[in-house]
Amino acid sequence: MSNLNAGASPVVRDLADFDRNSGSIVERAIFNRRGIVIALCLLVTLILGWQATKLRVTASYEKTIPASHAYIVNFLAHQNELHGLGNAVRVVVANPEGSIYDAAYMETLRKINDEIFQLPGVARRQMKSLWTPSTRWTGVTEDGLEGGPVIPDGYDGSPASLQGLATNVARSGELGQLVALDAKSSVVFVPLMSKDTEGQPLDYGALAQSLEDLRTKYQAQGVTIHITGFAKLVGDLIDGVLEVLTFFALAVAITAAMLFWFTRCLRSTLLVVASSMVAVVWQLGLLPTLGFTLDPYSILVPFLVFAIGMSHGAQKMNGIMQDIGRGTHRLVAARYTFRRLFLAGLTALLTDAAGFAVLLVIDIQAIRELAIAASIGVAALIFTNLILLPILLSYTGVSPAAAARSLRAEAASARGVARHPVWTLLDRFTTRRWAGATVAAGAGLLIAGAAVSTHLAVGDLDPGAPELRADSRYNRDVAFVNASYGASSDVLAVMVKTPAGYCSNVETVLKVDELEWQLRQLPGVESTNTLALLNRRVLTGLNEGNPRWYEMLPNQDMVNTITANAPRGLYNDACSLLTMYVFLSDHRAETLASVVNHVEAFAKANDSEDGQFLLAAGSAGIDAATNIVVRQASRTMLWLVYGTVVLMAFVAFRSWRAVVVAIVPLLLTSVLAEALMVALGMGVKVATLPVIALGVGIGIDYALYILSVVMARLREGMSLSEAYYRALQSTGKIVILTGLTLGIAVTTWVFSPIKFQADMGLLLAFMFLWNMFGALVLLPALAYFLPPTAGNAKQVRPDTINRPSARWPAGDDGPAHCEVGCVDIRQRP
Repeated sequence: MSNLNAGASPVVRDLADFDRNSGSIVERAIFNRRGIVIALCLLVTLILGWQATKLRVTASYEKTIPASHAYIVNFLAHQNELHGLGNAVRVVVANPEGSIYDAAYMETLRKINDEIFQLPGVARRQMKSLWTPSTRWTGVTEDGLEGGPVIPDGYDGSPASLQGLATNVARSGELGQLVALDAKSSVVFVPLMSKDTEGQPLDYGALAQSLEDLRTKYQAQGVTIHITGFAKLVGDLIDGVLEVLTFFALAVAITAAMLFWFTRCLRSTLLVVASSMVAVVWQLGLLPTLGFTLDPYSILVPFLVFAIGMSHGAQKMNGIMQDIGRGTHRLVAARYTFRRLFLAGLTALLTDAAGFAVLLVIDIQAIRELAIAASIGVAALIFTNLILLPILLSYTGVSPAAAARSLRAEAASARGVARHPVWTLLDRFTTRRWAGATVAAGAGLLIAGAAVSTHLAVGDLDPGAPELRADSRYNRDVAFVNASYGASSDVLAVMVKTPAGYCSNVETVLKVDELEWQLRQLPGVESTNTLALLNRRVLTGLNEGNPRWYEMLPNQDMVNTITANAPRGLYNDACSLLTMYVFLSDHRAETLASVVNHVEAFAKANDSEDGQFLLAAGSAGIDAATNIVVRQASRTMLWLVYGTVVLMAFVAFRSWRAVVVAIVPLLLTSVLAEALMVALGMGVKVATLPVIALGVGIGIDYALYILSVVMARLREGMSLSEAYYRALQSTGKIVILTGLTLGIAVTTWVFSPIKFQADMGLLLAFMFLWNMFGALVLLPALAYFLPPTAGNAKQVRPDTINRPSARWPAGDDGPAHCEVGCVDIRQRP
C-alpha cells in the first residue's frame, strides 16, 4: 500500500491490504453488503417496473387552472348558473359545396349533434347547436314580440322549411356565434363536465379520439369538420406522445454513444445508462402507486431525471476508472470514489429535489404534480446512481485500456508534456487579465439579458395553441373558426352579482350597459352580449327597427318586460346573477390583461350592494386568472429556487465566497434563458414556467462537482491554476462531456411535430450548454477574485507553487499509481 500526500487515496492492489471497516458508516453498510443492496434494488425495480405499466398519460382541465385564485373561486361558485363558460369543445361542421341551408347538410348536422350528445362527459343540458331546443329566435311582428326554436315547427327539409330556418337564424342573433357569417358552417357547442356519467375523471384522450372518429366518419359524407377546445388540444398532445418517446429514445442513444466514445468501455457505459434508466423506471412506477399520472406538460420529466442521472453517473464512473488506472483494486476504487463524490453528489441531488419541490408553491395542480414527479425521480437517483452504480462497478470494473486512457492527460502533465490546448485555454481564466475580462463580459451579458427579459410576456403570444405547430391540424381549425365567425372562440365572462330578484334593477342594468360600451372600445374585443344589449335591440325592434331607438332607457317596467322573455344565459333562475359575455379576437396575454384591468377598475368605482362586478368565467377569463398566477409565481419561484440552492451550497462549502462563485453562473443562465424566450416569441405559462427552475437544478450539479475539487486542492496548498487544472482532469472533463452530450441530444427535439417539445428542447439545450460554459469559464474567473477557501486555504509562497505535493514510493512505476495532485519529481532537474 502506497502512502501519499494528505487528502489523496493510497493505491491498494490487493484486497487483503484494505481495511473493510474503514470509511463512514454509510460506506461500510453499503459496500460490506453489496449483494443484499443489489438484490433489494433488483426487487424494487421489478415491482416498480410492473407498476409503471399501469401509468396513464392523461390530462385534466381543472389541473391546469389556479383553483384558489379569486377569479376561479368566483367561477366555481357560480358554475352551475353559467351556461357553457368553462371547459368546452366547438365542433364546426362546414358545407364545402354550399351553405347550411341544404337538406343533406342539415341531416348530417343532426346526426353529428345526436352522436356528440351521447359522448361521456358532455354536459348535455348546456349543449347547443341549431338542433337543440335551447337555440331560439325572437322577433317583432305586427302582433308584437314572437319567438320559438330556430328549427321551424314541422321542419322536413323542404325548400320552404329551409327558408324558414334561414329567417329564424337571422332573427336569433346567432350569426357569428352558432352560424358562420358566410352561412357555410355551423357550430355544435359542447360543454364538458369534469367527470363522466360513471363518476370517473373525464378521459380526454378517449374523448378526443371519439371526436376524431366522428370527423373521419362524417367527412366521408361530404362535410368538413373543424374541432377546437382544450379536450381536442390535449388529445393531439397525447397522440404526439409516441413521437415524443421516439425523440427521447434518440436522445438516450446519442447520450450513450457519446459516453462510449469518451470512455471506450462498453461495460461501464452500459451500467451508467442502465442505472439512470432504473431511476426513470422507479419514478414511473412510483407515480401510479401514489395515485399520479403523467400529462403532456410533465412528459419531459423522465428525460430530465435521466439527464441528471447521466451527469452524476458519469462522474462516478470516471472516478472509479481513474483509481483503477492507478492500480487500485476495482472494489477499493469504487469505495474511494464513493468517499470523494458521495457528499457532493448527494448535495447536488438534494438541491435538485429541493429546487423542484419549490414548484409546489404554485397554485396550479399540473405544476405541483410535475414538481412531485421530478422530486421522486431525483430521490430515486440517490439510490441508483450514487449507491447502486458504484457497487455494480465494484464487481465489473472497467477495461484496462479505458482506465489507462482516463489518466493519459494526467500522466502527460506529470512527465512535463505540454497540456492539451483546451485545458491550456481554460486555465487562462484563472489569470487576472482573462478573469477580469470574463467577469466584465458576464456582467455585460447579465445586464443585457435582464433588459431583454423585461419584455418577457406571460401567457400565449399567438392565436391558437402555441403548444402545437402553426400548421398543425388543430391550429388550422382555429384559424378557420376565427375567419368564418369574425371572432375567436375566446370568451371572457363578467359576472354581476345582485340580491335575489334584483338582476333586472334598472340602475344595475345601466351600469352593465356602461361597462359593455367601454369594453367594446378596447382593442381585441370583437363583440359583447348582455341583458342591456338585449334591451337596446328589443327597443329598436319595437320601433320598426329605427336606429334612433337603439338606446338603454332608464325605465324599470321596460327592463322587467324584456328580462322576463330574455334567454336564461343572460341571467340565472333566481335573478341574482347577470352574465356579460365579452368575445375576444384572441387569448394573447396583452388582450386579456387589457380587458381584466379595465373591468377591475370599473368594479372598484361602481360596486355596490345592488351589484358587484366579478371576474371571471369563460375560457379567456380562466386564461387571464392563470396568467396572473403565473406572473406572480414566476418571480416567487425563482427567489425560492435560488434561496434553496444558496442554502444547500453553503451547507456543502461553508464559504459564502464559494456560494457566490457557484451561483452567479446559474443566475446568468436564468436571465439569458428568459431573454432567449423573448427572442423565440415564447411566453411564460403553465407549460414553460417549470423549465427555468429545472434548469437551475441541473446547472448546480456542474458547479458543485468542479468547485468541490478546486476547494480541496486549494486547501492542499495548490495555486488556483493548478487546483482548477486538477479539477478539469477529474470532474471537469465529465462536465464538458455531459453538457455537450445532453445539449446535442435535446437539440434533436426541434424536429418534433409538437412545438412545445421543440421549444423545450431549445431551452434545455441552451441551459445545458450555458451552465457548462459558466462552470468552466465564469466559475474560475470569479474564483480568482473571490478565492472560495480564503481563510481556510494554506498560504502558498510563490517560490513553492510548483513544488511536488508528493513523491512516489520506491518501486512504484510513476504516474499510473499516483493520486491526482502528485507530480513526478523524477522529471525535474
